[in-house]
Amino acid sequence: MKIKKGIVKTLYHIFVIAFGLAMVYPVLWMISGSFKDNSEILRGSLALIPRAVKTSNYATGWKGFSKITFATFFKNSFLITAVATFGTVISSSLVAYSLSRIRFRGRGLWFTCMLATMMLPGQVIMIPSFLIWYRLGLANSYVPLILPYFCGQAFFIYQMMQFMAGIPRELDEAATIDGCSKYGIYSHIILPLLKPSIVTTVIIQFYWKWDDYMGPLLYLSKPASYTVSLAIKMFADAASKTDYGAMFAMSTLSLVPVFLIFLFFNRYLVEGIGTSGLKG
Repeated sequence: MKIKKGIVKTLYHIFVIAFGLAMVYPVLWMISGSFKDNSEILRGSLALIPRAVKTSNYATGWKGFSKITFATFFKNSFLITAVATFGTVISSSLVAYSLSRIRFRGRGLWFTCMLATMMLPGQVIMIPSFLIWYRLGLANSYVPLILPYFCGQAFFIYQMMQFMAGIPRELDEAATIDGCSKYGIYSHIILPLLKPSIVTTVIIQFYWKWDDYMGPLLYLSKPASYTVSLAIKMFADAASKTDYGAMFAMSTLSLVPVFLIFLFFNRYLVEGIGTSGLKG
């Protein structure tokens, strides 16, 4: 019996390792490609070790294009991502608090409408949204990429509501007896206990916004305002030679922020769906 369990366990680990390598291999190949020249990349070799290490890809890629370096593109991406993530946390937590802890007429209707927005594909509202921003004269700016995130995001609202369901309502009642307002309950009780869910929201929203390509493609037309995801695409030129080495180099650098976020905060991804902060 022990031998059988050992064989099953060994096969399980072999499968998990093989599956994990298959998932990670494209990323490793991209990182390896950032040190190869174009001829070796186009040869289609699956080897991860380059024949000749070419570190100049990073210098070439960092120069960017149109006299705009990638420092500008990284700054733009950080600005949009940070502000949009901040807006998501504040607005989503406020809406989640109101729907979860405050009784008011039409609450069920608004909750249903909020859930319905999660079922709408982004392609459905893409053109109407663009027309609205265009008629407001804000199409060629960061406003369409940031302002909507200050109006709450359905996915994170629902996630925070699920977390708040585990926070005892007795805390709200005790605070009310002590003369605390609803805003005071939110800021002094709910918000501190919501920390794991907030960090989870920050991590996921940062990933989504940092990797966003379609939004900047629709609303940004000036190269100086491009984000990293949009700038990397500019290396691919159908009318001339594509510098794959520089493209892979900048793609590798673009992974650093999200990798660091995951490295330092990934434990909150698990804590965010529990109530580990409540004891006693």
